[in-house]
Amino acid sequence: MDNSSPANIDEYIGRYPKEIQVILRKIRVTIQKAAPDAKEAISYQIPTFKLGGNLVHFAAFSTHISFFPTSSGIAKFKKELGVYETSKGTVSFPIEKPIPYGLISKITKYRVMENIEKAKKKK
Repeated sequence: MDNSSPANIDEYIGRYPKEIQVILRKIRVTIQKAAPDAKEAISYQIPTFKLGGNLVHFAAFSTHISFFPTSSGIAKFKKELGVYETSKGTVSFPIEKPIPYGLISKITKYRVMENIEKAKKKK
């Protein structure tokens, strides 16, 4: 595995086996549809979407895909995320189980609202 920081999300995804690439691409499209105004970036060497600051991140690991919707995203959807391993700002989706793309979309939409509200308060 190449440990250098990828230049963009395509390069990040391209570093993984084909079956993982399929999952990562679907997560990316899910986030793009839920946050059409968000900008793609690489932050902390992983795919990141930004909208008035960091929105969500995702990353592949050997046994799971991590989704990073910040601590507020985890807290808001605690009940729905209950079947997954979570920490303060991260949820892990096991690769051998279906990835909950609908839930990723709901959490991303929530984070969009949250970041828009935060931006309004700064004005």
